Amino acid sequence: MRSEYLGVKSDELQLLIPLERRLIASLLLTPKIRDMFTNKAGFQIVTSSFAPNSTSTVELKPSYNIPIVLVITAIPLLLVQPWIGSVFTVFGLFLMFQALTLRLQFTVTDLDIYRSEKLIRRFPYQEWQNWRIFWNGVPILFYFKEIKSIHFLPILFDPNTLRTCLEQRCPRI
Repeated sequence: MRSEYLGVKSDELQLLIPLERRLIASLLLTPKIRDMFTNKAGFQIVTSSFAPNSTSTVELKPSYNIPIVLVITAIPLLLVQPWIGSVFTVFGLFLMFQALTLRLQFTVTDLDIYRSEKLIRRFPYQEWQNWRIFWNGVPILFYFKEIKSIHFLPILFDPNTLRTCLEQRCPRI
């Protein structure tokens, strides 16, 4: 059962980083819940900023823009060129599935990719040589180069948060 208090859903609270969780608990939640975030001496722990920084873990929200555009583009193509329309439809649905299941987390040292709760890949920033988001007006592709490999990812997550996290954690060389 999901509950909501002042616009913050309980399951969203579980995803917040510990620092933000303490701040929200101290400012918004009931005294009973606030007591859970009190240290052993009885003092409440309060922070002064919601702004994520390079020491926090940030999980990117999914963005369904590219899959939706592909599926909508496929509708008229199915009438004119069924094979090409079918390819667009399957690719759009595949990207929709990926957007639903994959999560990117920026930690202090790595970019982690999760499928549900399972970590499937970790990219340490120290091995990154370069990164780019193509195209600025309509971001559709995220590129980054490690020492031993090159990666291209479709933008299936919030591009603004992605850019902010990249600039904080892995400035371009």
